[in-house]
Parts: sequence; structure tokens; C-alpha cells
Amino acid sequence: MAIRERLSGNEAVAYAIKQINPDVMPAFPITPSTEIPQYVANYIANGEIDTEFIPVESEHSAMSATVGACAAGARAITATSSCGMALMWEELYVAASNRLPIVLALVNRALSGPININADHSDSMGARDSGWIQIYAESNQEVYDNYIQAFPIAEDKRVQLPVMVCQDGFITSHGVENIFLVEDDKVKCFVGEYEPEHYLLHPTERMAVGPYAVSNYYMETKRGQRQAMIQARQVILEVAAKFKEMTGRTYSFFEEYKMEDAEYAVVIIGSAAGTCKAAVEQIRNTTGKKVGLIKIRVFRPFPEKEIAEALSKVKAVAIMDRSEMFSATSGPLGAEVRAAMYQAHGTAQVVNYFYGLGGRDITVSDFEKIYDNLETIARTHIVTGMYEYIGLREGTLQEEK
Repeated sequence: MAIRERLSGNEAVAYAIKQINPDVMPAFPITPSTEIPQYVANYIANGEIDTEFIPVESEHSAMSATVGACAAGARAITATSSCGMALMWEELYVAASNRLPIVLALVNRALSGPININADHSDSMGARDSGWIQIYAESNQEVYDNYIQAFPIAEDKRVQLPVMVCQDGFITSHGVENIFLVEDDKVKCFVGEYEPEHYLLHPTERMAVGPYAVSNYYMETKRGQRQAMIQARQVILEVAAKFKEMTGRTYSFFEEYKMEDAEYAVVIIGSAAGTCKAAVEQIRNTTGKKVGLIKIRVFRPFPEKEIAEALSKVKAVAIMDRSEMFSATSGPLGAEVRAAMYQAHGTAQVVNYFYGLGGRDITVSDFEKIYDNLETIARTHIVTGMYEYIGLREGTLQEEK
């Protein structure tokens, strides 16, 4: 029987780590992910797990040590946020290109500058092309569930890629919610033992990890990574199906909320999906307008065909980005969704909005205005405010002229 608990998102990740008992965890503290290695260190000190904790001098060293431990044959993990992840940048690419199934708990926080410690997705979205699988959570329950699923995804022989498990800083990482935990023995059985086929400390095999790749080999390495990312799609669904058998909780590439008959849809990532769901309920109950939501869970590999199909019958779509990339027309999520719809010859009108940068709130009334705007766009076929910041203070430039 599931265990009912009240935990923050950081506590939930740490508890999952306790249940999995990985071999090695190098880590360096940075807000708002600091609690994760802190809790794990307490578990180790209390003798509850035998993970080797490695205190390091920086986040670059944390990922370097994680890469080294994983290459040596250990199940290795770490955690970070924001500028800590930026300091890992070089090693993110090393981990992915070496096909190391590392699991990183990333607590999303805005990148400097200006200095900000609150949630947005600029850290993870900046690393979207580093070769890591990226999975995002709306709630503390999803953080816990995603983290457990990350290991069999990463370690599957068809994949062998690192996984980034993302949650919104402070909103889920420090907010306490009721969640259901899986029993220890079931988690251990679900995750299984890590049994790498090739590793540096293999007693009968000679190998090198991370050698210099001349032009004759570099492209083939990247093509291999791409193939692994393609194969990860099926593995993600297989792992989700097994997780449903164990818990009854359903996961896929994304969640569709009230999309069966929706004419106007919002596409979003992370904790703000909960606020949008409240807006969907309120709009449907008070006006009868057919509004819906798609919450992206898996951003890499991006489920372009499935997204295009889910949006194929709507009249207008608002894509919500919590990260700016200074493109002419969109943010990271906007670029992916619009490309998917274009490739599928989608007919819906599309607008891209930016929200929540640096932790700024977005409210139910904000989403109500977004859905109103979608209705207007669908009626007039005129896209207004393509490059608009939701919740910007009055008197500040809203739209690129």
C-alpha cells in the first residue's frame, strides 16, 4: 500500500534517492537545490544508505566527479540549480557524448543577470541541446515519480543517456504537498541494480572514455546520440506503463487537460500548469467556452508528432515560455511547438507568450485574458502580441514594434 506523506519537492527527491541508494553523489550547494544533497548527507550520516557522498569545490567539479564515477561503473547522481548548472556546462556535453546514464536533479532557477534566485526555466532551456533527456514536473508528486522513472530510462541499453529531472525552484522545491510514496522494496525492484556493460574498472576489458575525436569520428558520435534520443521515446513510454502498473499513476510525454473538445489551448511546462487548470475550470463553468491545456512533461526528446496531433483540432494556441531566448518570434517551447505544427500542416493560429521570468507570478485572471485573446485571434485571424510578456508592469514596453 502506498505511503501518504507531506513533503517538499526537494524532500521528495531526497527520499527517492534514499530508496534507490545510488553508489556515488558528488554535489556542491546552490539555492534552491541545496537541500537535496543536505538531506542525502543526513541519510548517509545516519547509516540509512551507503551512498558515497563527495563534497567538491564547485559545480563543475560536481559534474566532473559524477562523470568519472559513472564512467568507472557506478550509479552516479548529482543536483544543482541555475548558475551552478551553467558552471557544469562543459561537463553536460561530456556526460551526454560519453553516453553516461547520470541522473541530475535540477531545481529550476533564473540565470544571472541580474541576480535572481527564483524560478524560471532559463537554466534547463539553455541546456536543451546538450544531449540530455529533460523531464519536467508540475507538482511534488510528479517530481518524486519522475525521479524514480529517470533511472530505468537512462540505464536502458537502447538509451544510455543522462536525464535531467526538473522542478520549479521554491514553488515545488520548498512548497509542501501531500504525496504518495512507493514502498522501498517496490522502488528497488522497479529501478533494479545498475549493471553497466562497459566501464573503466571492468577487470577484463580495456577501454577509454572521452578520447579526442578527430573529424572522421565526431559526426558519427552525434548521430549515435540522436539515435539514442529517438529510441528513448519508446523507453519513456514503456517505463511509464510499468510505473502505472505499480502505482496507478499515468504518465506520458505530456498531459492533456480538457482537450477532448477544446477550441482554444495553452501549452505550458511546469508548476504554472496548476494555475492554468484552475482557469480552464473557471472559464468552462462560467462561460462554457471550450478551453484546454497541454502540459509538457518530456521536452527532450521532444514529442513533435504527438503534440501536433493533440493540437490538430483547436482554433488557436498560446505557447507559454518561462525562458527568454531573444529569437525574433518565440521562446524555446514556442519554437518547438510551432515547428511541430508547421511540419504537420496545422491550421490553428499560434501566439507565443513569456511569463514568470525570475519567479514573477501568473494568475488565473492572466490565463483568462490569454484565452480571451485566443478567441479574438481565432475570430479575426490576426495574431496580436506575439512577443508579449504576461504580467509586465504598466508603462513597460509590452510588444516588439
